[in-house]
Amino acid sequence: MAGHSKWANIQHRKGRQDAKKAKFFTKAAKDIILAAKAGGGNPEDNSGLRLAIQKAKQVNLPKDRIENAIKKGTGELAGGDFIEVMYEGYGPGGVALLVDAATDNRNRTVAEIRHTFSKHGGSMAEAGAVSYMFSKKGVIIFDKEKFTEDQLMEVGLEAGAEDIMDDGDSLIVHTAPGDFMAVQQAFTDAGMAFESAEVGRVPENLIPVDVSTGRKTMNLFDALEDNDDVQKVYLNADFPDELFEDE
Repeated sequence: MAGHSKWANIQHRKGRQDAKKAKFFTKAAKDIILAAKAGGGNPEDNSGLRLAIQKAKQVNLPKDRIENAIKKGTGELAGGDFIEVMYEGYGPGGVALLVDAATDNRNRTVAEIRHTFSKHGGSMAEAGAVSYMFSKKGVIIFDKEKFTEDQLMEVGLEAGAEDIMDDGDSLIVHTAPGDFMAVQQAFTDAGMAFESAEVGRVPENLIPVDVSTGRKTMNLFDALEDNDDVQKVYLNADFPDELFEDE
């Protein structure tokens, strides 16, 4: 078990907000392109592509755009010349941030990311400076009012889940990346609907921040995610409950 962090609640809320934006279609399509580029265009043989398609469907990306994104990734159509880049940096209060991006112009993207960090009281760091503070894991989020930890443990642990934690309003199941699809399927087969599911980067430890620093950190987080080349932002801040009382 792990402690109360509000992290999953923030990630989930941000996901819902992004899903309302048309540009989230672009991010979903990029995920598909990158997955097809890395492992081929057959989702039966490419678990990364299966997950990318699943996430695209969750935000209602049209079927033809899904198919075109796969073809761009395999080279059948032009427009798949993206590379994956990860940027590292520090925000207000020494909070560590990882920024996953997909770009067709590395120089443009790094300049924009550096400017965003600087504008919001942060700074970029060298490769490896903060990435060691995060682990790649499958993250499946459930509504705490619908399920108990015992219910999740009964299904999840047998399927290969590593950990279940209480994050306030939510219960979060962590898995190894390789076990993610199997654990997710086990919950689906058991009729246990989850609120979100993805493979992402989870902080090993959290840095407590006060309301003022937390607000500045969230502004940096928002600004980074608003960049068209940014796919996902992760951080290790432990936000105070007061920051969310007005939301």
